[in-house]
Amino acid sequence: MRSRRVVVLGVLLVLGGLVGLVAERGHGQTKPLPPDHPPMGAPPPSIPGPTADSGTGSRGLTWTPPSGWVKEAPSSVMRRAQYRVQGPGGPAECAVFYFGPGQGGDAASNVARWAGQFKRPDGRPLGDAVRRRELKVGDIPVVMVEVTGTYVGGMAGGPPGPERPDYMLLGAIADGPDARWYFRAVGPRKTLEAQRAAFESMIRSIKRGRGSA
Repeated sequence: MRSRRVVVLGVLLVLGGLVGLVAERGHGQTKPLPPDHPPMGAPPPSIPGPTADSGTGSRGLTWTPPSGWVKEAPSSVMRRAQYRVQGPGGPAECAVFYFGPGQGGDAASNVARWAGQFKRPDGRPLGDAVRRRELKVGDIPVVMVEVTGTYVGGMAGGPPGPERPDYMLLGAIADGPDARWYFRAVGPRKTLEAQRAAFESMIRSIKRGRGSA
C-alpha cells in the first residue's frame, strides 16, 4: 500500500508540473509586451552608421591613393573608400573605415584586434609580434601598423574565417577632426610588401579637407 501511495503521489506531482508549464506558456503568449519591447525572436538591431554630416567637409580627411590601385564601391556604410590592389602574390584589398564620433575605439585596442586576426605559422597567437610606430602627417597624429602571419580574420567575438598563410596587414589609424579613420590593407605578403611604400605614401598624403579620395 505504501509503495502504491508513493507512485500515485509521484504521478500527481508530474501532472501538476505539466499543468503549470502549460499555463505558464499560455500566459507568456497572451501577456502583452511593453510598447518599447522589440518583437520576440527578432534579430538584434544592426550598428548604426555615422551620421550624414560627420566626417565630411571640414570634419573629413582627404588622401591620394596610389595610381595602380583600383577604386571600388565600398561594401558597407562604415567604409569611406575601398581599393583593389594587384601584386605578385595575388590581389589584396585596402579599405578606409570611418565609424563616426565616439565610435571605433582607440588606437591600442584596434592594433590588438588587428593582431588578433593573425597567428604564427605554428598556430600560436601572434602576441606582441607587431610592428607599430607613430608619426605626424602635418598636424594629424597617425599610428602605423604592420602584421604578418596566417590570417584568420573574423569579427570580434565571432568565429575565425578560413586560414590564409603568409598574409600581411598594413594599417594606419589617423586622428580626424571629429573621429578616427582606419586605413587597412590585407592580402598576400608578397603583394603588400611590394606595396608598402605606396601605402605609406598614401598615408603621408592625408590632409584635412572636403570629402574623401
